[in-house]
Amino acid sequence: MDNRIENVLVLGGGTAGWMTAAYLGKALGETVTVTVLEAPGIPRIGVGEATVPNLQRVFFDFLGIDEDDWMRECNASFKTAVRFVNWRTPGRGEAEARDLEGRPDHFFHPFGLLPTHDGVPLSHYWARDRLRGVTEEPFDYACFREPPMMDALRAPKWFDGTPATRYAWHFDAQLVAEYLRRFAIERLGVRHVEDEMTEAEIDERGFITRLRTRSGRTLAADLFVDCSGFRGLLINKALDEPFLDMSDQLLCDSAVATAIPHDDEARGVEPYTSAIAMSSGWSWKIPMPGRFGTGYVYSARHTDKDDATEEFSRMWGLDPERTAFNHIRFRVGRNRRAWVNNCVSVGLSSCFLEPLESTGIYFITAALYQLAKHFPDRRFDPVLVDRFNREIELMFDDTRDFIQAHFYLSPRVDTEFWADNKKLTLPENIQEKIAMFRSGLPINEPVTDEATYYGNFDAEFRNFWTNGSYYAIFAGLGHTPDRVLPALNYRPETDAGHLFDEVRKRQRDIVETLPSNHEFLVKLHGR
Repeated sequence: MDNRIENVLVLGGGTAGWMTAAYLGKALGETVTVTVLEAPGIPRIGVGEATVPNLQRVFFDFLGIDEDDWMRECNASFKTAVRFVNWRTPGRGEAEARDLEGRPDHFFHPFGLLPTHDGVPLSHYWARDRLRGVTEEPFDYACFREPPMMDALRAPKWFDGTPATRYAWHFDAQLVAEYLRRFAIERLGVRHVEDEMTEAEIDERGFITRLRTRSGRTLAADLFVDCSGFRGLLINKALDEPFLDMSDQLLCDSAVATAIPHDDEARGVEPYTSAIAMSSGWSWKIPMPGRFGTGYVYSARHTDKDDATEEFSRMWGLDPERTAFNHIRFRVGRNRRAWVNNCVSVGLSSCFLEPLESTGIYFITAALYQLAKHFPDRRFDPVLVDRFNREIELMFDDTRDFIQAHFYLSPRVDTEFWADNKKLTLPENIQEKIAMFRSGLPINEPVTDEATYYGNFDAEFRNFWTNGSYYAIFAGLGHTPDRVLPALNYRPETDAGHLFDEVRKRQRDIVETLPSNHEFLVKLHGR
């Protein structure tokens, strides 16, 4: 008997819905009919979306879409890091505070991967030198080639398209959804139904059989993918799967956002996302050609909508009466199970962390990769379902813990918000990683350098936050290990010195030879 899935129905459009439709349409080909049921929506303010580096390799390359093509369609720009501003010292917006030595309060979390020497990452040689008073250079500038390049507002690629470093993207998420909708319909044969779901019919096994719509349609399928956003219309409401609220670990639950025009020619285009600490949270800044998207992510327990909007407007010099704001309230946590019976949740209907570290698109991409890998037939083998759920759970919880550590380890206690973050309990997983850091051990071995990282998507999703990521945040927030990795005490003081020299040489070379980010984007976009 042929048990193959014949029909997949995706509920919801937007970025998650059309990424799902395109990915499954490509992965399954003509063997399966993919349909998107999308309620006619109101256009949103394009406040910008930031991503992580595997988007091209895991998603667009799989679809056969050239980077330049989709970037031109989506007003996209480059992102080489997250730049954290005022996370150590109280400051006012982009005007950086200064530490006790007069240094500006910013640090980078670059996407570059650390070199290793004799199996030990460069971070640990830096820690040895720091603890022995040999160097005062910050971790990011000592160990990564990217920070001076970003200070100089350089693009991460030369004009011939050769990359100088690992990078991600900024783009208008609505334009991406529209682009993928056209691609999925025209190139992959995905069906598009514009209508609003009113009811999900469920059989005696608890499986969804069909959806009914406001106009009277009945849409049947074997597999349903819930991309209905925070509402979770199928996974939470129809199937009653519990959502595990995790606001006891991450306090931010609201945001106010807008887009602001920008003079790129006069001021250049920053090749990074900024995360600017505020009194009750932080603000993102996502540069795109001609404007930047920005939003204040805050805790509603520590400020209200009006005060947050006023603080946000003051930072950018906005007139609250004349600015179009997008006010968002979000849930923090994940479904107990992302896949239940014949329904898989993807995107906001599955899980959400606040936007720090740009995990939204990452979670969608990872879920689609895992869904294709574990794709079922109509028997819905529980082993496939359980393995998928386990992968999503591990990915989400690991990222949740990493982001909580940003707030917990920040030395700021100047407002109630920052002080309250220190009172929260850290999960055992991140406590263990902090203990490893303090004892001098590498974190997330052996994924530390480019030779062991690229192309191994399973390892990349499982250990997405590398040793370099943890060091960038922990050291950036002012922490150093308590002791040198003991094995390094038996090596010469100059051991690995050539790697630091190579980093500095590479920094000089790319600053001198790369085009400005603005110049590259003008050439790319033709304007």
